Amino acid sequence: ISASNSTGSDPSVFLLTGIPGLESVHIWISIPFCSVFTMALLGNSTLLYVIKTEPSLHKPMFIFLSMLAAIDLVLSLTTMPKTLSIFWFNAREISFNACLTQMFFLHTFSIMESAVLLAMAFDRYVAICHPLRYTNILTNAVIVKIGLATLARAVLPMFPLPFLLRRLPYCRSHVISHCYCEHMAVVKLACTNTLFNNIYGIIVALFIVGLDMLFISISYVKILMTVLSLASKDERHKAFGTCGSHVCAILVFYTPVILSSTIHRFGRHVAPHIHILMANFYLLFPPMMNPIIYGVKTKQIRDRVILLFRRKGF
Repeated sequence: ISASNSTGSDPSVFLLTGIPGLESVHIWISIPFCSVFTMALLGNSTLLYVIKTEPSLHKPMFIFLSMLAAIDLVLSLTTMPKTLSIFWFNAREISFNACLTQMFFLHTFSIMESAVLLAMAFDRYVAICHPLRYTNILTNAVIVKIGLATLARAVLPMFPLPFLLRRLPYCRSHVISHCYCEHMAVVKLACTNTLFNNIYGIIVALFIVGLDMLFISISYVKILMTVLSLASKDERHKAFGTCGSHVCAILVFYTPVILSSTIHRFGRHVAPHIHILMANFYLLFPPMMNPIIYGVKTKQIRDRVILLFRRKGF
């Protein structure tokens, strides 16, 4: 690539490094990355197909699960094709517009995933704490409104980001030390004061994902109080069982986010490739694990998947 593209003020092309420090083993790293990506695509596609084709699964809990699967598919497809092209073909170039588009979809759908996990917590709260009113509260109209609110709440705060980044001058290196275009990785390349961009990113993270985690915690405190008040041990076990899959999905999503954020802010002596691997882990792990969690722990889905594969002759 020409020097003007890599050092000039015109950010028409950026360069993604992949995993800095591990370039010599990119081809080997691509094997687990590709395997996880394939599992995420197959698992979430199967989940969507089973929920769509089985009328008994057309219930609020499974509708929210199908939203989660669709979001996981988009998240996987947003980053992994480009990442694998870097590992396999050394295709590091990405146009500035493509970079901003990837960044927008990445952060928007990550926020949507957090919101859907909150909606699923509300679903479990209503099912356990107000079971007789469940069908009256979570009607199809309410579910549609929750879906639209989830979309709007993710798009609106992310919409300004590409425009904020477009106005910045990029007179330093155009090399992004990452596998994909992450907001702060692009901001670091600007040769001007980026305080507003930094503060904006922190506010969005705290007031959206932070609030989601708070409300999910409140929901489960109320669920726990209700379950512990049940007289029968079998009733308590059944109530906890309905929440098991969702609790696992919450841990799978938020644990890598918290670890990655903690390492990024406090792990000043952590090697750069650890930061990048953690960031990729946070994007790859939930889309792969969610179908497995719900396939194993949810009997209705497990039975339908087994029946589907028997029909296909597997």
